[in-house]
Amino acid sequence: MQNVETKQSQLYTLCSIWFFWGFVAASNGIFIPFCKSHFELSQFQSQLIEFAFYGAYFIGSILLWYASQIVGYDILNKIGYKKGMIYGLIISIVGALLIIPCVNSGVFGLILAAFFIVALGFSLQQTATQPYIIALGSPETGTHRINLAASLNSLGTTLGPLVVSVILFGSINADASTASIGSINILYIMLAILFSGAVALLWFSDLPKVENHEPFEKGFGALKHSQLLWAMLAIFVYVGVEVTIQSNMGELLKNKNFGGYDTSHISSFISLYWGSLMIGRMTGALSAFNLSKQLKTILTFVTPFIGFALILIVNSIKGNDVSDFYPYAIFVFLLGLGMYLAQEKPFKTLLIFSLAGVLAMAVGLLTEGKIALYSFITGGLCCSIMWPCIFPAGIAGLGKYTNQGSMFLIMMILGGAVIPPLQGYISDAVGIHVSYIVPLLGFCYLAFFAIKVKNILIAKGLDFDKVLGGH
Repeated sequence: MQNVETKQSQLYTLCSIWFFWGFVAASNGIFIPFCKSHFELSQFQSQLIEFAFYGAYFIGSILLWYASQIVGYDILNKIGYKKGMIYGLIISIVGALLIIPCVNSGVFGLILAAFFIVALGFSLQQTATQPYIIALGSPETGTHRINLAASLNSLGTTLGPLVVSVILFGSINADASTASIGSINILYIMLAILFSGAVALLWFSDLPKVENHEPFEKGFGALKHSQLLWAMLAIFVYVGVEVTIQSNMGELLKNKNFGGYDTSHISSFISLYWGSLMIGRMTGALSAFNLSKQLKTILTFVTPFIGFALILIVNSIKGNDVSDFYPYAIFVFLLGLGMYLAQEKPFKTLLIFSLAGVLAMAVGLLTEGKIALYSFITGGLCCSIMWPCIFPAGIAGLGKYTNQGSMFLIMMILGGAVIPPLQGYISDAVGIHVSYIVPLLGFCYLAFFAIKVKNILIAKGLDFDKVLGGH
């Protein structure tokens, strides 16, 4: 894979696309409750929307790989990463516009199909953007650039619900389940316009062309690299863990041993969980900037609290009682400490936060009440830095198989559709509290991955942790 030096402005252009993705997450938060209420769906049926979203990543990656096999060349390498992102956005625009007549038709199956098309475009965008960001510099520092992009994604996810609610309902505290068909039409017209703006931004940008000049080979050549196989499982587990912790948290919070909270309070704790992902990614993004050692150390401890303050402000604006959040500041400080000890080294970072995740889940399983609740929510802090650590390691040293490896890794986002129902099944059998052994086991595997793949890459002459970091 060709790596090129790039201007900071070019990197920021790519990162801005991730911010747009965050707004899509905000739209999902309105669309799913609307569908459940308007079409009188069961909880299982409403979750088919999420299944369609994550399933599209899996199907989209397979289709791209299969199409490359048929034509005899790497399609993404042929068209280029920039055009790959543009085409992905255009597919999402088509899907967003199709949702409007599908919602008006009242046929839920058609709605799922249109939503699948939106996510299919996202699959292509993700497949193109991940290796592109890594290629804009040395592969070892790819983790830092992805952290920066991911932090903007989380910022979009945090601010998006406020913006969308004000635009659609004229109120921050509107109940999404009461949205009208007209409001949903406006929502997806707005998203189509937003995607179109992203297309224009990319089209007129001066992003460098990145190519792979090695000959294309058919088959599953990328899978000959063991680091990719381990990383595929790691992405599957990581995404599944990240999603399942919050997907099952609502049921946990209804339990009298965990506060017996009503719906309004549950949503505030869920926002704290997703906000925790923003906190970790904002802190991890510091590595993408050329800062002095002293300033970076200071910001490593200050930045998490800036993110935490933003979460408190957003929840206060929404009218939520944030006094319950204050003790969580202890965990925010521990995130900063973990980042400092990790010394910007990807595998060391992944190992520290995987073990922290194991500890947090164990404490949550062995206790009840606020201690257990905050321990489970801390899983968000632990998950926040994992994708940028896993993805670059998975495609490191793949050469002509880089794009194929990227497709296979994006495919493994399927974990978000598989692991949450697995925990739900265990919850039905033995109780919601005990079911949190699922993310505990997931964190155990991720700790193993950090050690295993670091040694695999060292044997191939790629020691990310030796090249990077240090205080």
